[in-house]
Amino acid sequence: MKSYLLSEYLVQVDGDRCTLCLACVVQCTYGVFSHNRESRGLSVRSEKCVNCHRCVIFCPVQAIAVVKNPTAYRENFYWAEKTIRATVSQAEKGGILLAGMGCDTSMPVYWDKLLLNASQVTNPSIDPLREPVELRTYLGSKPDRLEVCDSGDGPVLETAIAPQLTLETPILFAAMSYGAISLEAQEALAQAALEFRTLFNAGEGGLHKRLYPYGGRCIVQVASARFGVHIDYLNAAAGIEVKIGQGAKPGIGGHLPGEKVTREVSETRMIPEGTDALSPAPHHDIYSIEDLRQLIYALKEATDYVKPVFVKIAAVHNSAAIASGIVRAGADAVVIDGMRGATGAAPLVVRDNVGIPLELALAAVDQRLRDEGIRNRASIIVGGGIRNSADVVKAIALGADAVYIGTAALVAMGCSLCQKCYTGKCPWGIATTDLEISKRLSPDTASRRLINLLQAWSLEIKMMLGGMGMNSVESLRGNRLHLRGVGLTEGELKVLGVKMAGE
Repeated sequence: MKSYLLSEYLVQVDGDRCTLCLACVVQCTYGVFSHNRESRGLSVRSEKCVNCHRCVIFCPVQAIAVVKNPTAYRENFYWAEKTIRATVSQAEKGGILLAGMGCDTSMPVYWDKLLLNASQVTNPSIDPLREPVELRTYLGSKPDRLEVCDSGDGPVLETAIAPQLTLETPILFAAMSYGAISLEAQEALAQAALEFRTLFNAGEGGLHKRLYPYGGRCIVQVASARFGVHIDYLNAAAGIEVKIGQGAKPGIGGHLPGEKVTREVSETRMIPEGTDALSPAPHHDIYSIEDLRQLIYALKEATDYVKPVFVKIAAVHNSAAIASGIVRAGADAVVIDGMRGATGAAPLVVRDNVGIPLELALAAVDQRLRDEGIRNRASIIVGGGIRNSADVVKAIALGADAVYIGTAALVAMGCSLCQKCYTGKCPWGIATTDLEISKRLSPDTASRRLINLLQAWSLEIKMMLGGMGMNSVESLRGNRLHLRGVGLTEGELKVLGVKMAGE
């Protein structure tokens, strides 16, 4: 059947510049380029191009350009080109449309409608270059009060403190499982977390044996399918995260195509090689908060109560009530993943239409826990659409203790957001398990880029805190007086708990 889909991009090769070195043939994993032996030239199939930039960057003579196909569908405000393409594709394939990365619709970005306060005369600013600004963050449950006694040799803390995870900057690497991304990409995250003294999340795919030495900087997941979960896995980690939901696909399970389940992925996940790794939508042992509490304490018991247990949910309209139950169930941290969170593969209809923006869920959860007097009993970690250091600062002002970054970390390693992660052909060696393609990513080089990103963001966070007259990130946590809204409705301002700019 002839396809009615137009090529989304056109690949143009400048014949005068091209030296026929065939670097583009080698670099493109989607089969756009091939060597035509008869004409001794290049054959180009633009319909296969995903605009990943790999050929453009690696062409030694800059002879390649990728442009948007000027032959567009007739302009229609309601039936946009994206909608038409989706309809044509489903008419030809008869299946659910998948997409990688996060929601790219024109949903409001509340980070861009929030402005930060700055110190002036009566509250002088702090110069972070000459004065200390503390970014260290502790994740875990905090007691209601501290009991201290005098032992004769000085004060002694009598209150038992729950296990805490220490971060030197309030930024963690988000859950990205082995299989969804390459082992090289995971190793880069692990190396960066170790050197910068933060944490990376192994995702729901288990922990490869090569990464066990990094366990002290790793959070491992216990998801619905229990991929790779065993006692050594739990004990190797610094913390454990029970994954209930994911922002890119709330209410449904995960799916790693069998083509990406190689021998090493199958060993790590403890499933047969070449079979689809399907995560059920629900945990079949969790149908109530009481069931969740039982799992939390089973994990704590299994690890001798020395590791904090987090619970991750997708940002949905009743996140605040769910978070209250999670805290009362004994979780040490609530993790909220917004609808702009990325994924290796999600049904397009779910990714773009289910869930709510992270900013609204975060503000609602923080306020609910404060109103109930239990905010200190759990940290709040948020992810799903954190793009820069300003987003980090605004998230903390809305009530977060720390943030997860996923897409930003991948972009730092080389990702160009072509959104084809589910194919396993990532030309940058990131979202692939192909052993030859994954060699393109050097863990050492990628980790250095990640460390540079964390360093840059941390310096900017210190600069912004200093500008607000604060010498520690803890002083900003949940302090919404330092936020003002622009272009927001009264309802949005109420949910966010901020005043209008000028008030």
